[in-house]
Amino acid sequence: MRLKQPIIAVTVAGLFALAACGGSDDGGSGTSDGNKEGETDAQTGGDTGDAQDATRVDGPVEIEGATPGGTIKVISVAGLNTMHPSEAYYQNTSTILSGLVTRAMTQYVYDEDTKSMVLIPDLATDLGTPNEDFTEWTFELKPGIKYEDGTEVKAEDFIFSTAASMDRTQFPEGPAYSNDYLVSGDSYEGYFTAGKTLDGFDAVEVEGNTVTYKARKPFPDLPYWLTFPAMSPMNETAAADPAAYARHPMATGPYKFGEYTPEKTLQLVRNDQWDTNTDPGRTQYPDSYEMDLQVESAQIDQLLLSDSGDAQTTLTYDDVLNENYRDFDASGRLVVGGFPLTSYWAPDYRKITDIKVRQALAWAYPYKDAYLSAGLIEGVTAIPGETLMPPGTAGRKEFSPLPDHEPGTTDPAAAKALLEEADAVGYEIKFLYAKDDPKLVKQKDVIVKALEEAGFKATPVPSTVADLSTVRADPDADINVRSPGWIADWPSGSSWFPPVIQSTNLDKEGLGSNYAAFNEPAIDQRIEDIQLLPVEEQADAWGELDEEVMTEYFPLFVTRYGGVAQAHGSKINGHFVDNTIGQPTWKNLWVTQ
Repeated sequence: MRLKQPIIAVTVAGLFALAACGGSDDGGSGTSDGNKEGETDAQTGGDTGDAQDATRVDGPVEIEGATPGGTIKVISVAGLNTMHPSEAYYQNTSTILSGLVTRAMTQYVYDEDTKSMVLIPDLATDLGTPNEDFTEWTFELKPGIKYEDGTEVKAEDFIFSTAASMDRTQFPEGPAYSNDYLVSGDSYEGYFTAGKTLDGFDAVEVEGNTVTYKARKPFPDLPYWLTFPAMSPMNETAAADPAAYARHPMATGPYKFGEYTPEKTLQLVRNDQWDTNTDPGRTQYPDSYEMDLQVESAQIDQLLLSDSGDAQTTLTYDDVLNENYRDFDASGRLVVGGFPLTSYWAPDYRKITDIKVRQALAWAYPYKDAYLSAGLIEGVTAIPGETLMPPGTAGRKEFSPLPDHEPGTTDPAAAKALLEEADAVGYEIKFLYAKDDPKLVKQKDVIVKALEEAGFKATPVPSTVADLSTVRADPDADINVRSPGWIADWPSGSSWFPPVIQSTNLDKEGLGSNYAAFNEPAIDQRIEDIQLLPVEEQADAWGELDEEVMTEYFPLFVTRYGGVAQAHGSKINGHFVDNTIGQPTWKNLWVTQ
């Protein structure tokens, strides 16, 4: 999953189990039960919870002491990318939808005892029944579920939404797991690109209220994929115009869209067609949500530290700035925790073809200065790292892709020596930055200085917070390095290597999540082979692939592993860290009256 700002969870039977590690609501940054001694939540970001409960089927959910009413204000600098469920694949877009607006077959809920997320049913009556080799999964849809306009959710609506989820042309930034795993995902172009037809689509079968998903290879993680907005039901008629639907997706959850200005503001109001008795995870305590998503980071911190007026009922899902961390920590209104994020620089494999130049970038990058200038908190929201899979991920191997390179260290002399070996001193690096985010402008400046000191020519390319992700996703953009972040959709290599490393058809699919445009047929085949291994053998195989890709090809280098440090006003309750994705647990929120 993509990072909210231009940058889930266990497999069957807990095989790739995630240990408990989440945030606390009291501002403390101590370790969770699942951490090794001396490790913080953020340093075990790949461990995101090991629980599932197929018996938790019905509502209502009641929180002791919670009272209805009030408006929660949400402020962020990060903007809001497309809100079409088929394409909502950033932290904020995905969790706002799945937490408050859209329902799906399965969902996550927060366990305050373990400080971790639990997979439970949502629209389905259980967590699904697989066949012996996990190539078919059957779910029964609860009856009587309604969209916000009062029309009933039909089992056939999952046929349409799954067909739409395969449309890489219409939804280039959306998740591609339906294409990667499901039957016809490798041949069917997607509902809209195929001409608004289901001809050639065979991945979902419906009989009455029974929905069966069919995969062309083992897919033990399907119940986790079904939590995503892309797999929520959509009525074929209501969603016929993708642009219009992105402006107002039909709610099945407790809130529906009110006023909405893309990238800037979003209002959510109560959905009177949501039935609390059918929902075992969500609540509807606040009257509404008012989201202002283009507020500068310094202003966000200033408002929340003041804790006066409307700030008391305000929260942010952005990290607090490093200079304000201690003040927030002392306030008792800081929420910290880990989640499985790897941020990295991805040199374009088509353009920067010499591995020595790519390696030189890793030596030149100003890790600590970049953290500081961007407002990150070393050891809390920025953990130095080198392997693609973060600590805590099943099968992860400890290795150094660059000999003698300590994570998070910069050495311009070593970088320049590699450039000299490659006869590439003065090599031009073109990278994007958001000119309307002051802290990212500062980060750009320190990166330019470090690259030039190491012998590169640095050419920063200006964009905006609103446009950066779109430009970055364009394979033809006039840049040769991209700087994304990736969050595991579940804690195994199957959520890292197919989306981040496997090659794509650039003409039809674009970059997808392969921001390096990495293309090595031998690695593509290794990915396919691992996915066909017995499930219990896959974890170690992904760890071995991590080492092979990073040492032999070096298509990217890690700038940090992630953590969160979010703040809220004194009248906000239930703000915990969803440690599968690093966002607030939207389903728990309520306002002190």
